[in-house]
Amino acid sequence: MDVLGRDSGEDGDGVHGRFGRYLAADQSLGARVGVDFAGPHAGIVVGKRGSGKSYTLGVLAEGLAETTGVAPVVVDPMGAFGGLAAAGVPVVEPRVRASALPPRAWCELLDLDPAGSAGTLVWRAATEAETLDAMRAWVADADATAAARRAAANHLELADSWGCFAPDAPTPMDLLADGAVLDGTGLETTALQAVVAAGRYRAAVDRAGNLPWLLIDESHACASGAAAAAVDTLYTRGRAPGASVVLATQRPSALPETVISQSDLVVVHRLTSQRDVDALAAMRPTYLSGGVGAKLPSRTGDALVVDDATETMCAVRIRERWTEHGGGSRVAE
Repeated sequence: MDVLGRDSGEDGDGVHGRFGRYLAADQSLGARVGVDFAGPHAGIVVGKRGSGKSYTLGVLAEGLAETTGVAPVVVDPMGAFGGLAAAGVPVVEPRVRASALPPRAWCELLDLDPAGSAGTLVWRAATEAETLDAMRAWVADADATAAARRAAANHLELADSWGCFAPDAPTPMDLLADGAVLDGTGLETTALQAVVAAGRYRAAVDRAGNLPWLLIDESHACASGAAAAAVDTLYTRGRAPGASVVLATQRPSALPETVISQSDLVVVHRLTSQRDVDALAAMRPTYLSGGVGAKLPSRTGDALVVDDATETMCAVRIRERWTEHGGGSRVAE
């Protein structure tokens, strides 16, 4: 299935969400282009700071908000997507139920060896208990040495201090009703990783609600660590149950190999780091071999788009957002 296609007008056609216009070599604008939302996709949006990658992620989210049967869930670590509330996407505090995380994710979040004494206790507590308070109570009563119980308790106390765990937190199924912007401006990176690690793939498998589109800004931080396994699952197994995922990052060189190989939509804004340019060339050597730097856009808002489904590459000028974009830099008055 093609990822890109021509939409029928400023409101799209119900299948292709509005994305921009084809851009000719002389910078003239061509036909409107849309992103196909009828089926699941995996993608990446890359570009240096200030090149427009967060803006483009917001354009995708707007298109998803206008499309029936899908729901965008946006992980927003920088407060750039609050304007999507005007598109009917609720802005909520990122919260997660302790039971939504597998035991291995708990050990990764807390930097514990699963085979160590404290790591073993946390693993077993995550298996036996449903809430963070219940995990702490289980550890306190566990048949283990005092040193192991104390170390595990201290790590769980650290997790509690992140402020992201709540027994009544929305489930992934709840978020798929209308979509959501998870405003993580007040959370540490580790807490956002915990939120990303929750089971949106399972929600898609269970056919719960609308088809999920997980959009993650600053993904080199939010989709790494304890969240990496969950993101990897979406890229490698998400197509069958209809789950989609798009990562945005200013560091394409930091993207996992799975993300690179499984993406059928690659949107590239301006890049100046040679390391990142080389990483980009390695992603799609068939399309980007030779003189990669010369093919990259130089204007903010322009993008080089690779549609892996049709094995084509084109230049696109991203359309203007109709909801407020909060990703600009603060300037002196």
